[in-house]
Amino acid sequence: MKKLLLPLLLMSALLLAACGESEPEALAAAQPIEAGDSCHVCGMLITEHPGPKGEAFMEKQSEPLKFCSTMDLFAFLKQPENETQVSHAYVHDVAAASWATPDDEAFVPASEAIYVVGHDQRGAMGHTLASFADEADAEAFREEHGGELVTFAEIDIDLLGRLGRGELGGDIGGGMPMEMGDDMEGMQHSQ
Repeated sequence: MKKLLLPLLLMSALLLAACGESEPEALAAAQPIEAGDSCHVCGMLITEHPGPKGEAFMEKQSEPLKFCSTMDLFAFLKQPENETQVSHAYVHDVAAASWATPDDEAFVPASEAIYVVGHDQRGAMGHTLASFADEADAEAFREEHGGELVTFAEIDIDLLGRLGRGELGGDIGGGMPMEMGDDMEGMQHSQ
């Protein structure tokens, strides 16, 4: 009898523990980018700039942080102080709409997207990551605009730095567009 008691107690404890487990909480859905929304990193008005955008939800937060570009999204996500606090993030699927006006109905989980870096298309902050739900669409974009395919796991601070400095190709002139009358030759570089 004693030999049966211990296994019965263990089985009862396991069954009770399983009953106490709750269903995993559903992830908050992506929200539309609206006129007047500003980028969490740079403060720019998001809808005034081309290219894919992003959203990040922090742990236990129902409203997303919104970003004017996938570059700014990943600059935020890959900071050590943020990596452990982020619940999930979304990016636009570039194949679902034009580069100039991404479709808010086509957000995909950032961790599942395929990215093209070093291409020739300008985002809000210059070089950015073109995000795709489907690898075939990413490959077609790469064939037309250059660059290389990377996964979410391959994106790190070093890659973002090289992309931001224009070291990955994508001859778009880098940085923010110049205003009419700006004269690059007359600008002095401070050291």
